[in-house]
Amino acid sequence: MKINIIGRQLTVYEDTKEMITEKLSKLDKYFGDVGNATVSLSHKRNLSTLEITIKASGTLFRSEVDAESFRDAMDKSIDNIERQIRKNKSKLRKKLREGIIPDSEIAAASLQPEEETEQPDLIIRKKKFEYTPMYPEEAIMQMNLIGHTFFVFNDASTGKTCVVYTRKDGNYGLIEPEN
Repeated sequence: MKINIIGRQLTVYEDTKEMITEKLSKLDKYFGDVGNATVSLSHKRNLSTLEITIKASGTLFRSEVDAESFRDAMDKSIDNIERQIRKNKSKLRKKLREGIIPDSEIAAASLQPEEETEQPDLIIRKKKFEYTPMYPEEAIMQMNLIGHTFFVFNDASTGKTCVVYTRKDGNYGLIEPEN
C-alpha cells in the first residue's frame, strides 16, 4: 500500500513515520498494492489527532482519532478501519478482489487537502473530491464507511448527481434532482 504522511503545523519525525508504516502494513492483507493511504497528524488542545484515509478500488475508508499520543491514536484508527472492513466484509472483499472499478478510477471519491477560505464565517471547511458512478446502495455503504451523515455521488442508473443521507429515525434518504 502506498502511504502519504502529512504533518499539519508540525514536523513528523522518522520514528513516527516508521511506526505508521509498520502499523498500516497490517492492512496490506486487505488492500495489497491497490490501497493508497493518507495519514494526517496534528495537535489540537493538547491532544494528538491522527486521520487516516485509505482509497482502494473506489472504496474509501476513513478514521479520525484524538488521543494522548500518535501511537495510541494509530492503534485506535487501525481498529476503526478493521471494524469498517469486517462490517461490510462480503461486499468489500468482492469489490476489492474483483477490481470492479478499473485501476484508472481508483482515485474515485478521494478527498483533496483542505483549503482555507477568505470568509471563515460562511464556509468553515472546503473539500474537493472526484467520484465515479455508483448505485444508491453503494453510496450508503461508502457513507457508513467514512462515518458521515450524507454522501454525494453520481447515480449510475440516471447519471445525475444525488445525495444519500441518514435520517433521524435511522433510515436513509435519497435526494435527486428533478430535471
